Amino acid sequence: MTGHPHPLTRRRFLLGTGALAASAAVPGLLLASTGNSSRLVVVILRGALDGLAAMPPHGDPHYAALHRDIAIAGPGAPDGALVLDGTFGLHPSLGFLHERYVAGNLIAFHAVASPYRDRSHFDGQNVLENGLSQPLGSADGWLNRALSELPARPGASTERAVALSQNVPQILRGRAAVFSKSPNPTPDIDQELLARLADLYSKDDWFAARLSEGMQTEKLADEGGMTPARAGAAPGMAGAPADRLTAVARMASALMNSDGGPDVAVMEANGWDTHANQGGAKGVLAQRLLGLDRALRALTDGLKDLWPQTAVLVVTEFGRTAAMNGTRGTDHGTGGCAFLLGGAVLGGRVVADWPGLSPGALLENRDLRPTLDLRSVFKGVLGEHLRIDTATLSGRVFPDSAGAHALQGLMRA
Repeated sequence: MTGHPHPLTRRRFLLGTGALAASAAVPGLLLASTGNSSRLVVVILRGALDGLAAMPPHGDPHYAALHRDIAIAGPGAPDGALVLDGTFGLHPSLGFLHERYVAGNLIAFHAVASPYRDRSHFDGQNVLENGLSQPLGSADGWLNRALSELPARPGASTERAVALSQNVPQILRGRAAVFSKSPNPTPDIDQELLARLADLYSKDDWFAARLSEGMQTEKLADEGGMTPARAGAAPGMAGAPADRLTAVARMASALMNSDGGPDVAVMEANGWDTHANQGGAKGVLAQRLLGLDRALRALTDGLKDLWPQTAVLVVTEFGRTAAMNGTRGTDHGTGGCAFLLGGAVLGGRVVADWPGLSPGALLENRDLRPTLDLRSVFKGVLGEHLRIDTATLSGRVFPDSAGAHALQGLMRA
């Protein structure tokens, strides 16, 4: 179904036009005829995006009571969700993503997660990037292993991928040649320390909330542009986190459009750890989502003629708790959402085997229960878009993923 109301049921798949199989009972791949001209961008949202805010399940009867003051109202209400269908919507800050959905260029996934089931940012990001079921066991990343399997593209550089960051993240580490580039002249030396403190306090809701609140206050003071008064500032405004990500997106598109430019780019965005004062339709998370939305628009505009052959994956290490905590935020969770957009995407669909948010449905009585392995999405994109065969995906790229069968019908033929 594509954007039409329908009843909410316990384990329902939302399937759009094309043969999309999101079940372990349907293995295999449907190869698209994109050849080796395809482009892929992976956007990693570090800190754990609240999928129940970014993609609110407004049709679930338990959602509003759990998210309470930070819940997103249903479509049609003031500051309500942008409608996807009778169950799901998009946060009102994600206007560009909604345009892509209506245009048939966006697939939205819900109740999705990596195999990781604990709540450490570092371990969660390791699993997201190494493509395994455990945080340790491989120093390289699944995307680099995939690059190693691609045939050479005539005229392309031997460096097939770029990391738009100070350092190459794990997802791109390995034997395939890659490079890194960042528009920021110097790294933020405190980010790793803050992330480690967040992990240290992750099991103590009070300390986690205090740290998150302090980090957000610091960002407001140092960066500018996160307060409502600066929300409408010019796109070139220096220092605002939204504009930093937009600058990264513009650099990514320029590099991919250059002669012999890379086929693959990885972008990173920090700041999604919203333990305190998360906000609902307005607030800190809303501004982060607005920045992401603007960056994705800039990436799309910058890719120009490459857009029809491009896929963009937007993912995070895990979701957040189904219930609002005592400091008007959410804590580390499990199931969340992900997005796949691009001119090469057969979109206009929601893919969700929705478990529901009733007390008996929640994982450990606190989290959205994941029903789709992110590696099934990755395999589907790599198979159809980059034309990597099934045996290679299961044997080398994701070596312990026998239960995560590739989704089919994600890409246009």
